Amino acid sequence: MSIITRSITTADREARYPNAGELQAIQEFFEAGQSRLRIAAALAANEHKIVENGSQKFWERCPVTPSNSGNPRFRASCMRDQSWYLRLVTYSVITGDVDLIRKVGTKGAKEMYESLGVPLRNVVECMRCLKEVALDLLRLEDAAEVAPYFDFLIQELIP
Repeated sequence: MSIITRSITTADREARYPNAGELQAIQEFFEAGQSRLRIAAALAANEHKIVENGSQKFWERCPVTPSNSGNPRFRASCMRDQSWYLRLVTYSVITGDVDLIRKVGTKGAKEMYESLGVPLRNVVECMRCLKEVALDLLRLEDAAEVAPYFDFLIQELIP
């Protein structure tokens, strides 16, 4: 839940207006908005590079995996999923919240990958590779902003 939604929900549940601390947190969220949007734009502009390099790094670390079996459909699916997860991380950077990753990106993901015969440890390693490549493309302070969203995603996918 974003800081805005959380503040309003808390105030409403207590039948009051947002307090000074909540309003300050909302103001800080808005003030940091340009930075979050700049980071999101950088991730979006480099999506192909991040996914391509993340895939290569993953296949070097995990050469025996369905996506590296020579089946072009499996390879394309792996890269499609990486792109989708990168997009979820980008959305989370914009909103300053991990709820979307949890609700859309990881809820049921473990069961889906297991049913497809994709080892979860490989999915986790793939997300680590994606994170490394993405963070390497960003300035240090931007990487520090993005890293917790990748960390949350990885933690949620650990078997």
